[in-house]
Amino acid sequence: MGASASYVQSETIAAKAPPPAPKHRPWTPARVVGTTWLTLWIAGGLGILWFLLNSNSVAVVFGGDGLLPVSITHNAKFLIKYGEKFVSGFIITLKLVAVSMLLGVLLSIPMTFMRMSKNRILGGIAYGYVYFFRGTPLLAQVFLIYYGAGTFREPLQSVDMWWFFRDAWNCAVLAFTLNTAAYQVEILRGSIESIAKGQWEAASALGLPKWLTFWKIILPQALIVSLRPYGNEIILMIKGSAIVAIITIYDLMGETRRAFSRTYDFQAYVWAAIAYLVMVETLRRTWDRIEARLTRHLHR
Repeated sequence: MGASASYVQSETIAAKAPPPAPKHRPWTPARVVGTTWLTLWIAGGLGILWFLLNSNSVAVVFGGDGLLPVSITHNAKFLIKYGEKFVSGFIITLKLVAVSMLLGVLLSIPMTFMRMSKNRILGGIAYGYVYFFRGTPLLAQVFLIYYGAGTFREPLQSVDMWWFFRDAWNCAVLAFTLNTAAYQVEILRGSIESIAKGQWEAASALGLPKWLTFWKIILPQALIVSLRPYGNEIILMIKGSAIVAIITIYDLMGETRRAFSRTYDFQAYVWAAIAYLVMVETLRRTWDRIEARLTRHLHR
């Protein structure tokens, strides 16, 4: 046998050169505008924080006994007096949106079938409903139901329906339900029509009835497609719910207006804006998690 092969490399490997230093980004007009806007947002946020701290006489006091020689003092008379009312209004806002959305879902399903129907009468009724409630302001719809019902008091009393329309809460729920159902009809219709027709044809070739094809194949896919639009609709309903304060419902905005009318303290509206922001951001993050969970099989 010859000399044993050597597995040790005799040559040394040169070290790789370090990566080049990142180039300095030039200050383009777009970067200047973006940085300016960001600075203004930060300054605005700090200004609101200072306003709230100053309004509630929050101060940091150094000295005293204890483990930490620092204490925080405050005189939050506004929050002590109206904080519970704000929480109550917050809950009423959530109830209004939840009830309206659920009833809107129930109403939108048959209206969607009517909207997609080949029957001109059913399709025309659904089209007119969607056209009216999507084309007119929500505030006008609330006024039409709440104040307009009083015009027909005697006919409503004759059919024992006045008890419903005399209550501002019932009128608000009805107006919000009709409004959101009109938007949900278009959301659901667009989602169903986005599913390829080949799936209908494949199911028909297998001998599946149309109702089973829709329930087991088409609808689950359509609901996944409509997740994001449904989330946007809920957010719009939360923000739009503030108008019910005009018809004597003490939701979050109603309690805010009442507190401001008694104190003329602007922090009432600041706290209301923060509360709405918390609702919207919490819903957005929750909806993102739900969507990610339901569509996890679509990501690779």
